[in-house]
Amino acid sequence: MPTVALLHGAGYVGGALVRLLHAHPEVHLQAVTSRTFAGQPLHAAHPALRGIIDLTFTAPDAFDPATADAIVVAAEHGRGMTVVAALMQQGYAGAIVDMSADFRLRDVATYAAWYDAPHSAPELLPQFAYGVPELQAPYATPYVANPGCFATGLLLALAPLAAHVPALQVSATALTGASGSGAKPSATTHFPTRSGNVRAYRTFRHRHLPEVLQGLEGSVDLAFSPASGPWTHGIWGTLHVHAPEDLSAVMLTAWFEAAYADAPLVRLHPGRLPELQPVVGSPFCDIGWVVEDGHAAIGFALDNLMKGAASQAVQNLNLLLELPETAGLLPNASITPVSTHSPAVAL
Repeated sequence: MPTVALLHGAGYVGGALVRLLHAHPEVHLQAVTSRTFAGQPLHAAHPALRGIIDLTFTAPDAFDPATADAIVVAAEHGRGMTVVAALMQQGYAGAIVDMSADFRLRDVATYAAWYDAPHSAPELLPQFAYGVPELQAPYATPYVANPGCFATGLLLALAPLAAHVPALQVSATALTGASGSGAKPSATTHFPTRSGNVRAYRTFRHRHLPEVLQGLEGSVDLAFSPASGPWTHGIWGTLHVHAPEDLSAVMLTAWFEAAYADAPLVRLHPGRLPELQPVVGSPFCDIGWVVEDGHAAIGFALDNLMKGAASQAVQNLNLLLELPETAGLLPNASITPVSTHSPAVAL
């Protein structure tokens, strides 16, 4: 059974990863590191794990990478590159899934422009594959950059259409839950500010936008407006597409069904836009669409901590370790579900 280590696992994404990896039937969670909680039980950072997982946080400088077959790095943006570079310098040669943005963008100048800092390990960028499994797998490298949560939904919702329609013009709005802001509180994530409120932020300038444009290889003119929603988990987004005159719901349905016929963690909803609640706590991305009078609306919903982060990392880890793609994510993971599509409705 492969051993897996989770580095810097004290945050929200780390907590979700611990739950998934601890329950995973095909891997053994061997170590979880944290600077702040070193030597303390995991429930010191993740109270829900009390009485469930008998494991203590390891100090990062006390962790021996030679003890792991695969490593998930959950460090913050700007630190992921430092952690990965240190692993390489220690001779680590196993699989790596990095949760930060540090290896998502191929161009160092683009990274510096969007993250306001230079990249300290540009020589490692070519070694990493950007990893939305449904779009990029199988990987030719053991190192995967796990995508951003908004980027995951936008890419999955746009890729089938972009493959058939050149020069798409798209306006997207997506709302995310409070857990997307991380465990460290701020004035804008404080409960009295967030509860019962919707607030736009980083309009046209969200850091996940260059990931999407890179993934679609410049074939889409995308205006993206993110917003904070008054809930904890989940992203719900809608894309309004300036559709070609001959685009029909039947064509769009055929494109999506062909694109995701072998994607067990993408659920399709022809003729309607998906809802948020059915994906919360799940590893699925739900996608739906409506086409009428030359307009196309495509909706997506996913859990920002799951398909937008932790469960997608496990999905990528499974692929790198040559395990069933949905191992630890769905019951009977070695069996392909009969269908992940909802019945078509009248169009």
